[in-house]
Amino acid sequence: MVKSALESIGRVTSFGTRALRDAWTPPFEWQYLLWQLCEVGVGSFLLVVAAGFALGVVMTLHTRSTLVQFGATADIPSFQSLAFFNEIGPLVTGLLMAGRVGASIGAQLANMRATEQIDAIETLSVNSFKLLVVTRVIACTVMLPVLTIFMDASGILGGFISEHLVSHLSWTLYLHRAFENLALANFIPPTLKTAVFGYLIAIISCFYGYTTNEGSNGVRKAATSSVVVSSLVIILADVILVKCIFFLFPDQAL
Repeated sequence: MVKSALESIGRVTSFGTRALRDAWTPPFEWQYLLWQLCEVGVGSFLLVVAAGFALGVVMTLHTRSTLVQFGATADIPSFQSLAFFNEIGPLVTGLLMAGRVGASIGAQLANMRATEQIDAIETLSVNSFKLLVVTRVIACTVMLPVLTIFMDASGILGGFISEHLVSHLSWTLYLHRAFENLALANFIPPTLKTAVFGYLIAIISCFYGYTTNEGSNGVRKAATSSVVVSSLVIILADVILVKCIFFLFPDQAL
């Protein structure tokens, strides 16, 4: 089992290294890349915004029930923004994309492999790896930070609405309290780390879909493996990246 796991890690690493290398070499599939950017970004927008809004409402309700005991309800906006920008926004966005985009990529490529569409692309002298894999890797890597920003914004909005209905706090005052203790180190590094999440989701999902050789049965396995493995790797990567961020930006850990 250990040997098999190490072999799989090695194959995925080699697959990801090839994608990084090919991303910088022509020809560039601009039209297909643009389509993938829309597929990943626009197609996931409503899911991310809805999830962020719901989390913002729920977090404010739970935070208020605790802070009201200490007379610290004025700090609710600050706690909300720090929690979303530092961890909740990036991690939840990554997990949502692992479920939606990861499953989609794995199933699409596995289906194309099973129906010999990839072989047909190769017969036309088109590099199927650059067309199908590299474009998806770039799209996920670029769009995850953008989607994370929308997740954070919708979470702040949901928190404000929840707080406003209880305390009638104004939007201006809520934003002031939410951002007065927020530094760039609380926003930029956690947001940019989702680019790593996007890369990992795309590489793992493309690997399971592109390399499958089990016919129609491989479509189901590729979709399932893409979601499960991507989610686990994102959680592990998040732990490592948080440690790196705290090392590079020690003030954020305070």
